[in-house]
Amino acid sequence: MFYNQFSDIGMATAFIGERLQHNESIIFLAINQDTEQPVGFTQLYPKYSSIRLDKNWILNDLYVAEDYRKQGIGRKLIKTVMDFARTKGSTFVQLETAIDNFTAQQLYESIGFVKQQNDEDFFLYKIALNS
Repeated sequence: MFYNQFSDIGMATAFIGERLQHNESIIFLAINQDTEQPVGFTQLYPKYSSIRLDKNWILNDLYVAEDYRKQGIGRKLIKTVMDFARTKGSTFVQLETAIDNFTAQQLYESIGFVKQQNDEDFFLYKIALNS
């Protein structure tokens, strides 16, 4: 329901299931070690370039349950994404966030993401991965 989207669990489950079945998406989960319950996740999609002849990653979703925010979980998920992308030989990770999502912007910029461009609603961020 984030970014004013309607909630349709069935449609979301089918969409994500299809992405995973066709190896079109990677999902990392943050798990509470005490309860073994998921408390956050991030989802990546590949970004191909025939000019650069590479595959980089779009960090499309980052979510941490409200009770677990401000504990470094989002930062750990992003670091996991960056480590994963490096192992795949990628040179960057990019993401977008709403122009009014100041908490996320602060997190991304503290990690080293650089604002590339913006439109009316979203900022594009990118971080170079030094192998």
